[in-house]
Amino acid sequence: MAKINVLNKEVTVYSKNEEDYICLTDMAKYKNPERTDYIIQNWLRNRTTIEFLGIWEHLNNPDFNHIEFDGFRKQAGLNSFVLTAKQWIEKTGAIGLVSKPGRYGGTYAHKDIAFEFASWISVEFKLYLIKEFQRLKDEEHKQLGWDIRRNLTKINYRIHTDAIKVNLIPAELSKTQVNLVYATEADVLNMALFGMTAKQWRDANPDMKGNIRDYADVSQLVCLSNLENLNAHFINDGLPQAERLEKLNKIAIHQMELLTEDTKIKRIEGST
Repeated sequence: MAKINVLNKEVTVYSKNEEDYICLTDMAKYKNPERTDYIIQNWLRNRTTIEFLGIWEHLNNPDFNHIEFDGFRKQAGLNSFVLTAKQWIEKTGAIGLVSKPGRYGGTYAHKDIAFEFASWISVEFKLYLIKEFQRLKDEEHKQLGWDIRRNLTKINYRIHTDAIKVNLIPAELSKTQVNLVYATEADVLNMALFGMTAKQWRDANPDMKGNIRDYADVSQLVCLSNLENLNAHFINDGLPQAERLEKLNKIAIHQMELLTEDTKIKRIEGST
């Protein structure tokens, strides 16, 4: 669940099957906070609304019940016609509307339908809704980009640490000594790629939170992931640390030259 603020009204957004649904009940409060169900029902009994919902379901829902839909379409617009979201969903098997109980209960609609409902409420409200919804999606996209960046550093982490454990850590070492070995090997990679240890970076940047890898760009994180894998192989082959550092540094220089020119990497950079 996420919240956006549209003209001082809090509107809930949630994802279902990788599609975004927006709360019509929250949106209806802009028109009348005391009669949201009535407002949604009034919108649903409109012939134009029924036509729109039917076409949307036809395009997106192979299990849509067209026979029940035809019945609603014939009645739409009549003074005696009444329709709730729950009735529409149950009778037609619609997926564009969702009736949710519980804490975040209410009537939700796929964003395509929600924007149509917003137009019926107010053109101004619709424009602000689209703006705030897009802002939410941009923030989610940035977070996804950050997750991609962070996950790149974890791809070969297990391989790297296992190689250290098997080849460099005698069984009798204390936990503190073991951690020191891991930290030392992490700094082999830091030196190869960034030219400094974690401590040197912290000393040079006392006001910055996190560590040197938190501020790496996508190209550096891709390279770091590759270096972890290569260092694990070098450890398994019994190469001394100084020799591994020299090899890794040369590899890092070569890979960074390639990665900084890679168009796919640049696209990822642009989304973070």
